[in-house]
Amino acid sequence: MKYAQAAILTIAFTLTGCASTRLVDAQVNSFAPQPVATGASYRFERLPSQQHNPDQDQLEQLAQQALAKVGLKFSPAAALSVQVTAVQRQESNPRQNGVNIGVGLGWVFGNGAVSIGNRGALFPGLDAQQTNYWRQVSLVMRNAQQTVVFESHATHDGIWSDHATVLAALLDAALQGFPNPPEGVRRVNIDIPR
Repeated sequence: MKYAQAAILTIAFTLTGCASTRLVDAQVNSFAPQPVATGASYRFERLPSQQHNPDQDQLEQLAQQALAKVGLKFSPAAALSVQVTAVQRQESNPRQNGVNIGVGLGWVFGNGAVSIGNRGALFPGLDAQQTNYWRQVSLVMRNAQQTVVFESHATHDGIWSDHATVLAALLDAALQGFPNPPEGVRRVNIDIPR
């Protein structure tokens, strides 16, 4: 009996732990052609299209938090400039039908559909449209001579609709390994609260 209680508590703890976070798996590609000193100060530089965009203010606030985590400090008069961009799009896709085994006698199972025989779906509504979100953040740092000293891009494709939370995770992913990130495309996993 004692072992059964311990097993139940372990399973309950594991399930609640899994339910408290979610994974943002990002594809990251970074370049660091010149060193950036830890603790350096930076300022934001905007493209003309970003000058009066209220979304840019929020994106730069998120970037400022991510840059602070790697030891950089914001200063409007800094020589190091940071340009941050984000691209987001969403698509509503019908879920795929499953595999039909048998003629009116078997099972249909798959992405959102479960039915037995010709009785219809066991869980109606699961095969509805699902919205998918694709996002990319990019960071480009330039020194006083306008030479690129760091560049990083992070992309994620998923079902999470809370843009600011996912963008913050993507900025953290883009800066992983700063100032000397690994070369080439890599996968970076960031856990965020549910």
